[in-house]
Amino acid sequence: MHDAVEVARLLDILGNRNRRRIIELLRQKPCFVTEISDTLTLSPKAVIDHLQMMEREAILSSQTDERRRKYYYLAHDILINVSLKEMQIFTESNPEDDHVDERLKKSVTMLGRMIRAHDQILENLEQINHDIEIKINDIARNHKDLFRSEREITVIIALSHDSLTVPELEQATGISAGDLVPILTLFKRHGLVKRIQDTYTLRGVHAE
Repeated sequence: MHDAVEVARLLDILGNRNRRRIIELLRQKPCFVTEISDTLTLSPKAVIDHLQMMEREAILSSQTDERRRKYYYLAHDILINVSLKEMQIFTESNPEDDHVDERLKKSVTMLGRMIRAHDQILENLEQINHDIEIKINDIARNHKDLFRSEREITVIIALSHDSLTVPELEQATGISAGDLVPILTLFKRHGLVKRIQDTYTLRGVHAE
């Protein structure tokens, strides 16, 4: 009974596609929130929610490095073997079978179109990721007065995904609050971000 409950719990967790993608990524290597967010094109908030949920379920563990950055790794790998046993049901021939076959053909055709569309999206995504990398390098190279280290770029990338509070930025970037405040103050002074109550927003991206 215990095994059945455990499997049901894991299936519920793995029923979410993005959690499965995060697990597959962490199978390759431990990652910070921003690495997961950038690789999977998910907002840091969404990534944090998924990570915290899987950490509570003891699927993931986290550790902080010497730079106080928190990274996540698989505490236990997951291997679920699902086997299907064919059930043979003998029925008399039915004229409606031709209609069923026709529906099956249409479904398979639609599946093929969807997969081709998926492949095209992935190809476009690779190009976008390449363009993003070029733009990041361009910003860092041409605005060295603002982007003095990798930390400033990391903050901009996190805020590009979503509006975040300082604690959320701290978790998303692995940068301490003490180091984030002067970076955000500098960005505010140059008109790159604005603060609404406790939340920082990249100007011209989310609400504007």
